[in-house]
Amino acid sequence: MRAWVQKDLKTLKSLMAKDFIFLTASKPPAILDRPSWLEAVGKRYVFSSYQFGDLYVRRVGNVALFAAPLEIKAKMDGRDWSETIWMSDLWRRSMSRRNWKLAQRVVSRVDDDPQLVAAIKSLQLWR
Repeated sequence: MRAWVQKDLKTLKSLMAKDFIFLTASKPPAILDRPSWLEAVGKRYVFSSYQFGDLYVRRVGNVALFAAPLEIKAKMDGRDWSETIWMSDLWRRSMSRRNWKLAQRVVSRVDDDPQLVAAIKSLQLWR
């Protein structure tokens, strides 16, 4: 995230898989491939600050899921896009160099309805 705010494209490229995609949970969904996303970050999508909420991380074999609410201050083409989003990153471990690469990022709006949280928690069998 620091590399994004600082427009450090070299660091971003080093962290991203060659087949990276950025997906918005919109209707219809919108997808950016790696070159499109890097171009947007470098020029049009101005990201000035961020703050993570509660983090969720799960590793399953050679992949890991990172998810968290993320409060952002951002503009694109002069329009304010500041909001709280839900970000889910899929990281894949490289077999050749044994390092982690970001394969996919999915962003969506946060649903802060407390009734939804309570309803989902009521389904938990481990309580």
